[in-house]
Amino acid sequence: MQFTPHNYQTYCINRIITDPAVGLLLDMGLGKTVITLTAINDLKYNRFMINRALVIAPKKVAEATWSSEAQKWDHLKHLRISKVLGTAAQRIRAVNTPADIYVINRENVQWLVDHYRNDWKFDMVVADELSSFKNPQAKRFKCLTWVRPHISKFVGLTGTPAPNGLMDLWAQIYLLDSGERLGKSITAYRRAYFNENTHGGNFSTFDERPGAEQLIKQKISDICVSMKAEDYIELPERQDIIVPVELDPKARKLYDQFEHDMFLEVDEETLDAGTAAVLTNKLLQMAGGAAYPPAGTPVEVHSCKTEAFMELIEAAQGQPVLVFYNFRHELQRISQLLQKAKVNFGELKTPEDIDRWNRRELSVLLAHPASAAYGLNLQAGGSHIIWFGLNWSLELYQQANARLYRQGQRDRVIIHHLIVKDSADEMVMASLQDKDATQESLLAALKARIKGVKGK
Repeated sequence: MQFTPHNYQTYCINRIITDPAVGLLLDMGLGKTVITLTAINDLKYNRFMINRALVIAPKKVAEATWSSEAQKWDHLKHLRISKVLGTAAQRIRAVNTPADIYVINRENVQWLVDHYRNDWKFDMVVADELSSFKNPQAKRFKCLTWVRPHISKFVGLTGTPAPNGLMDLWAQIYLLDSGERLGKSITAYRRAYFNENTHGGNFSTFDERPGAEQLIKQKISDICVSMKAEDYIELPERQDIIVPVELDPKARKLYDQFEHDMFLEVDEETLDAGTAAVLTNKLLQMAGGAAYPPAGTPVEVHSCKTEAFMELIEAAQGQPVLVFYNFRHELQRISQLLQKAKVNFGELKTPEDIDRWNRRELSVLLAHPASAAYGLNLQAGGSHIIWFGLNWSLELYQQANARLYRQGQRDRVIIHHLIVKDSADEMVMASLQDKDATQESLLAALKARIKGVKGK
C-alpha cells in the first residue's frame, strides 16, 4: 500500500528526524506507528543517523502491530524487525539477530538492560505508550534512566499522557529530557506544582496549584507534540448506548445485602469485603453475575446481565461484535453461552486471533481491555462494541474503544454498555463519563452510596 502522509503526519515525522527527543502525544487513530516507522526508515537508510532502533511496547502490540504495520506499507516492507519476546533463550536469539528494529514488551526492559549492562546497543529508543512509564518507582522506568545517556534519539508515543492527573507527567518527560523541564526528581516536581495534603500522618495526596497545568504545558511545549483526532481526521459517527439491566428480586436482595453488610453467604460460600476498595470490586463482580469467595471458584449470583448480553448478540444479527469483560468469571460464563448458542467466537490472545477478527471470520471477539488497550488495529473486523463489565481506568476505557473507533474505520461505531441499575456499574459509568476515572472518585461515590444504603 502506498503511504501518502497527511500534513500533520509529515510534521511529526520531521520532528522525530530533527529532534534528539520528542513526545508525540497523539490521539488514538492518528497513525503513530506508521509515522515512527517512516522516520526510523529515513534516519537509518537515507540519513545514516542511527544504527539500531528499539521499540518498547505493550506485549500484544509488540507481538503483532509493529511488524504488521511495516508489511502494510510499500516504503517500509524492507525493514527487518526482530521481536524480543518469549523465553530468555528466545530473547537472546532475537537480540543477536541482525535487524533494523528490535521490539520488546515493557515487562522485559529490566532484562534487556541487565543483559547489555554497559554495552547498550540501541542508539534510538521508542517508548510506545509512554504513559506506561508514568510511575517513577517502577523498575522499567528506573532501568531506562540508567541507559538513557547512551540513547541519542528518544521518542515517546501516547494518546493519554496524564490519565490520572498531572502527577503522571513527570516520569514520562524525564525520559525525554532527563529532568531539564520538570525537575530532576518527582519530589522537586511536587514541590513546584502541587500542594500536599497530609491525612493524619498516614498518607498524603497532592492537589494541583492554580495555574500549574498551564505552566507545565508551557514548559514541555517545545519537546511534545499534542494533537486530537477530531482536528485532523474525519471519523464516522460514534454512538454510545447505555443498556440498563434490572436485577431480579432475588439478585437485588443479595446485592443490596452485600452492599450493606459487606458480607454474604451464597450456596454455602462466604463472600467477604474487608475494605471499601475490595467492596467496589466485589460489587462490580456481583453486577456481572458472580463473585469470588476468598478461595475457590466464583459463585454465581444471577444471570440477568448475561441474558441481556445474549439479547444484544442476537440483535446484532451476525454483525461482528468486540466484547470487553472485566473479570475472568465473566469471560468463562459468556464463552459457555456463546458456545451453547453456536456463535463463532474467539478470545484475544495471539496475533492469529487479531487476523481472524480482521478477516471477519469471528462473530464475537472477547477481550480484556488491558490486553487490547494499546496499538492494536481491529477496525477492519467490525464496528460494534459491548462492554459487559467496566473497570475504573479511563485510560483503558478510551484506548479499548479506540481499537475500532480509529482511522480506517468506515462504519458507524456503536458502543453498548451493559449497566446494572442501582449498582457499582452506574458509579463507574458516571466516573468515566465525567473523565475523572480514578479509584479515589469511585471510593468516594461508593462511601456516599453505602451511607445511603445503611441509612435505609
